[in-house]
Amino acid sequence: MNAPAAVSPAKTRAETIQRVKTPGGIEAWLVESYAVPLVAMEFAMRGGSAQDGAAKAGLATMLAGLLDEGAGDLDARGFHRAIDDLAIHLGFGADRDTLSGHLQTLSRNIDKAFGLLSLCVTQPRFDIDAIDRVRSQLVAGIRRDANDPDALVGKKFRECAFPDHPYGVATRGELDTLEAMSRDDIQALRTRMIARKDLKIGVVGAIDARTLAARLDDAFGALPFDNQLTPTPPITVQNLKRREIINLDVPQTTIRFGRPSISKKDPDYFAAVVVNHILGGGVFTARLFNEVREKRGLTYSVYSQMHEFEKCPMLIGGCSTKNERAGEALGVIEEQFRLLASEGPTEDELDKAKKYLIGSYALRFDTSTKIASHLVSLQLDGFEPSFLDERNPRIDAVTLADAKRAAVRLLGDGELLVAAAGRPVGM
Repeated sequence: MNAPAAVSPAKTRAETIQRVKTPGGIEAWLVESYAVPLVAMEFAMRGGSAQDGAAKAGLATMLAGLLDEGAGDLDARGFHRAIDDLAIHLGFGADRDTLSGHLQTLSRNIDKAFGLLSLCVTQPRFDIDAIDRVRSQLVAGIRRDANDPDALVGKKFRECAFPDHPYGVATRGELDTLEAMSRDDIQALRTRMIARKDLKIGVVGAIDARTLAARLDDAFGALPFDNQLTPTPPITVQNLKRREIINLDVPQTTIRFGRPSISKKDPDYFAAVVVNHILGGGVFTARLFNEVREKRGLTYSVYSQMHEFEKCPMLIGGCSTKNERAGEALGVIEEQFRLLASEGPTEDELDKAKKYLIGSYALRFDTSTKIASHLVSLQLDGFEPSFLDERNPRIDAVTLADAKRAAVRLLGDGELLVAAAGRPVGM
């Protein structure tokens, strides 16, 4: 009688990741999968709009928008035709702390896709007509935002939270800074920012480690190693207790609120994640949802979320409500902050929050692009692949005492910086 065949245990998420090191010294995290003949890559390097300076706000966004608007011997039209003909998705973006990019291609077009990526990062053209076109797109967006309550409160909140700091500068720029921006400014930022030193890469799909290593050196190997970044100073959310009102003739008031938060490397971070879910991170079970919407009908949606710039963790949230009930809505929000900080959550709230956070984690891995993006985020945050297996157990290990302690640290005395746009009554 034959013995039953041994069954290999299923790999954990961390065990699916290969750490690929190229001959040129570039590192990437790879999840090799041949379920479909596609390769998805996300990458980021430190820098972003924090490098702009107030006088050149929007510079990193301009740079990101121009990298695929012509490169090498291909002008913008020729470059876009080349990627369209091969069904390649290629693009760039800038946030506060990073310049990022994504590439998605059929596996049979890997060589050509990485070749086009190489042109973008090593030989961008920055043609004047492309600069004018991207500039006009950003200007049009800023003019639209001039009448958008959500955009207005976001801008006002940012300026009050981070006065005289790079995080207070508009990522997409201002009308005057965009108008004054030159090709030399864009080229200078590219020279300072685009380098291999802080390059973080996540790749998922039908490609083996050896092939990936060669293609990464082809794409990024010609870049200088060192960048020339201006250090971003640490900061916490400023001007707590402050109320900034933007008078706008609309029937509803849009409210943005926030305060300092807890860093991802803090021992209480996961307990704080659970507390925030109980406060306003959960959709139908959160206290803010139940107290502001369900019990009082003050808003359709209200939320809170933990957000972390590289130099500033913060807790932010928002809602929209009728002008005449804006003060009441904000009062309920502030009360829930104080109650959760002083009393902590209940055992039932803790149990439901942990179950949701653990169960929903899999949704971050349901597409190749999501997986690749998550791998890059982990690298930027300084975590190892083992985090993928440690995260849920650490959520599950949060006790009621942990949650109460984290609630005090996260929510404090409930003091908030608030920005509102509309005709709010009672604020």
